[in-house]
Amino acid sequence: MSRLSDASLSRLPAEVARPGYDRAAVRTGVVHLGIGAFHRAHQAVVFDDALASGDLRWGVLGASLRSPSVAEQLNPQDGLYTLVVRDGAEERLRIIGAGKEVMVGPQDPAALVAAMADADVHIVTLTVTEKGYRLDPATGDLMLDDPEVAADLIDISRPITAPGFIVAALKARKAAGLKPFTVISCDNLPHNGKRIRAGVLEMARRIDPELADWIAAEGAFPQTMIDRIVPATTPDDIDRLEARLGVRDEGMVKAEPFTQWVVQDRFAGERPDFAAYGVQLTERVEPWEDAKLRLLNGAHSAVAYLGALSGHAHVHEAVAQPALRAVVLWLWDEAQTTLNPPPGLDIAAYRTALMARFDNAALMHRTYQIAMDGSQKLPQRLLHTIETRLAAGESIDALALGVAAWMRWQDGVDEAGNPYVVQDPLAEQTARLLAGADTDEAKVDALLSLSAVFSPTLAADERFSSALSTAYAGLRRDGVLGAARTLSN
Repeated sequence: MSRLSDASLSRLPAEVARPGYDRAAVRTGVVHLGIGAFHRAHQAVVFDDALASGDLRWGVLGASLRSPSVAEQLNPQDGLYTLVVRDGAEERLRIIGAGKEVMVGPQDPAALVAAMADADVHIVTLTVTEKGYRLDPATGDLMLDDPEVAADLIDISRPITAPGFIVAALKARKAAGLKPFTVISCDNLPHNGKRIRAGVLEMARRIDPELADWIAAEGAFPQTMIDRIVPATTPDDIDRLEARLGVRDEGMVKAEPFTQWVVQDRFAGERPDFAAYGVQLTERVEPWEDAKLRLLNGAHSAVAYLGALSGHAHVHEAVAQPALRAVVLWLWDEAQTTLNPPPGLDIAAYRTALMARFDNAALMHRTYQIAMDGSQKLPQRLLHTIETRLAAGESIDALALGVAAWMRWQDGVDEAGNPYVVQDPLAEQTARLLAGADTDEAKVDALLSLSAVFSPTLAADERFSSALSTAYAGLRRDGVLGAARTLSN
């Protein structure tokens, strides 16, 4: 079977939406670092909408900073791929044509830097996950002891890290007399624009103080909030799509109908007419960001650990359990009190919509996928909410159960005795800490010593440690559903 390509577009079934613009005339206005499934199902769709409107400045050059797998998927397909939007039994297909090439940073870093420094590029977006920013989770400072950060500081002409590529490209643009591009983080990080700006400026200042001053004065790092559930694509998904399209698409992505992108209206140069394509431009992203992180992402993490430990492979299966559904609702009750919703955000309606999204069985959103890299996600998804509640003298029972489930997840064995790999940057460290503890209380105390996850103030708070120990002991003694029922009674 042949692969999806420009040549195959005319042979696709009539119900498949496809680019109606001249792809040969598209200019590359955007470089995206970390071109995984989420970008292809979210930001790339917005840029494809811009191209479809007739503004051909916003083609996307994708860049992988690690594996060549996405390049191997998309480059043989002329950068084309299918976005499959699933809502219950309904499935809509759209071919996205915004990207034409994927570069692999480690293969030719100088070529990627040159592409980012091109005069047509006005925006650099990123989805490199929390750990890709090379920032200390506790302080937000650039991790100078990271070997790849150290290598970038020694030789920025062949960068390795995301901050390194941005600094190298901005250095080249300054030398060429060009304006900086706008850097837009699209990762689930609180204050993501401020964080990537701080990392870039710190690296630049250590390389060339004048470059850092220029970036600080002329550059732009707007805050953003992004929201769309994008489950991992499976081989079965690809096979099913091939049968429907008549060509094979190795780069397909699937997503829910809901999509949201909120961007601070702060740019260094040209940008698409974002508002025309459904993007919300605002001066203050933080209230939107807090609601998403603490309600959607916080509940997602809790459901992921509780669901996976109790044998539920997918989110919709987990929330179909009355006890786990009750935990989600209680967690939302706790988190909601910490929010300051902006005009236009109805929290009650948002919660109703979130549960409907969790219930969408067509997505097959794997709990194991959400559980990955939990040590990087806990602070912004659950711990900041807990700190706010404790400061107000409020209870944290449901939130603590979510954190305790993460601790229980570090065992690497679910309730039925099935082993799994704990995919986390701190997995080896958590395994050592747990191996050295012989009681539930000792295990909790051992994991609370992880300063990269728990702030010293929070770890020392007796109200937190007590709630956590109670929840952890309940999970070990009664299992997930038993602990959840105890909480909701």
